[in-house]
Amino acid sequence: MELKKNPKKDLNKNSGVYFVAGLALVLAVTYIALEWKTFYTDPDYNISMNMQEELIEEVPLVTFATPPPPPPPPVAPEAIEIVDDEDPIEETIIESTEANEDKEIIDVDDVEVAEEPEDISIPFSVIEDVPVFPGCENEKDKRACFNKMIRKHIVKNFHYPELEQEMGIQGKVNILFEIQKDGSIGNVRMRGPNKNLEKDAARIINKLPKMTPGKQRGNPVRVPFSIPITYKLN
Repeated sequence: MELKKNPKKDLNKNSGVYFVAGLALVLAVTYIALEWKTFYTDPDYNISMNMQEELIEEVPLVTFATPPPPPPPPVAPEAIEIVDDEDPIEETIIESTEANEDKEIIDVDDVEVAEEPEDISIPFSVIEDVPVFPGCENEKDKRACFNKMIRKHIVKNFHYPELEQEMGIQGKVNILFEIQKDGSIGNVRMRGPNKNLEKDAARIINKLPKMTPGKQRGNPVRVPFSIPITYKLN
């Protein structure tokens, strides 16, 4: 079969060349358009308008204080009265403050100084004359007799609180009290595991009889004494 088209008249023969040439032309036009620069030609444009105005520092106003008025002139002295020599002038008599050597001075040995008894407390372990518990007056070792009688007093008046027995509360109550200068009991302090046990221990100590007070250098003094009371269930 014979070809009816002329190969010289084929339109698709050089289409690739034309496409590349057109693409190159478009890229060139786009590049020129992006890089194109323009400048202002208006002669009235002032470039100084783009600059920021300089800040002007405000200078504070200085006010001068008015000076105070000058002090008043000194008052003129009063007129001096001239007295004739013949007029008598009363002179002020100044008594002497010096001691009179002729006056008798009291001897220091004649002055009696009242000695006030010192209100001090001496521990039971170091006091010279220990307090005497009733019934220990004739004992030779009054210190040992005191300890024996006070323990006997605790055993005699001991009472375990019923509520603490039921609750199973037990322990040791440390008691500290003072035998005053008149032989009475005072300043009772205690510490224990329970308030009711402390209260009962204080009751026992407050029942102590009045004693002969302890003495230091022959003067009655307060004597602190401490003893534990143990509450233990069988």
